[in-house]
Amino acid sequence: MLDRATEVTEPHTQLLRVTLEADNARVYWQRSLPDAPAPDHEAEQAFLGFWFGAKTMPRVRALISVLRARFAAFPGALAALRIWPDIDRATRVLVCHWHLQLSDPLYRRFTGDYLVERRLGGRDTVTRGLVIRWIGEVDTDGRWSASTRAQFASKLLSTAHSAGFVASIRDPRALSLPRVPAGALGYLMYLLRGVDFAGSLLANPYLRSVGLEGSAVDDKLRTLTGLACRRTGDVSEFTWDYDSLEDWVRNTRGNAA
Repeated sequence: MLDRATEVTEPHTQLLRVTLEADNARVYWQRSLPDAPAPDHEAEQAFLGFWFGAKTMPRVRALISVLRARFAAFPGALAALRIWPDIDRATRVLVCHWHLQLSDPLYRRFTGDYLVERRLGGRDTVTRGLVIRWIGEVDTDGRWSASTRAQFASKLLSTAHSAGFVASIRDPRALSLPRVPAGALGYLMYLLRGVDFAGSLLANPYLRSVGLEGSAVDDKLRTLTGLACRRTGDVSEFTWDYDSLEDWVRNTRGNAA
């Protein structure tokens, strides 16, 4: 197994600069090399090579910096995604969503707790005002100004819309859940296997955000290729057919969609 990574727990403002970016993320997966140079050098390569089209150099720097934090920071992720060129869009969007959750604690709480609690509580819409108020409640250190909280609310909602958790871009915004292909769930399980995070492989904000809890997790896991889970009471036992996320993609990506 490769070295383990840890989900990010320190709040930051990267989401204000770069949201889900599922299309640009795919370009990054395909172009970034295993021995990628320093961020500034890679940004220069991306700018000169028009990785992201005719974007300005400052925008390219922002994309490279944030995408490195979301993907390169988690061992095996880039190598696996690089050899999965035919990844379907639904899976690609979920991969970006889960990596954003891993690298951004505010987005993780928003999609893995707040939206889930609203949905389970029978409140099937959300508004920008409600999200601003929620951010104020979780920002217990008062690190962000009122204007920054408002910016965060807009970015959280637009990102959630791109990921399939919010159905519209105008208030009140209906809550929704994206389809979870078996390949996307298999990727998540093999990814989390190498990450230290709060929760367990069967109960965590990553699964909870897409509506998978309790027996729904067990039912969905039965459809996967490359791993199996047997649960007896509170004890669960996983059987992994492959040693790494990259090996799983290499051997199952033909069935991953």
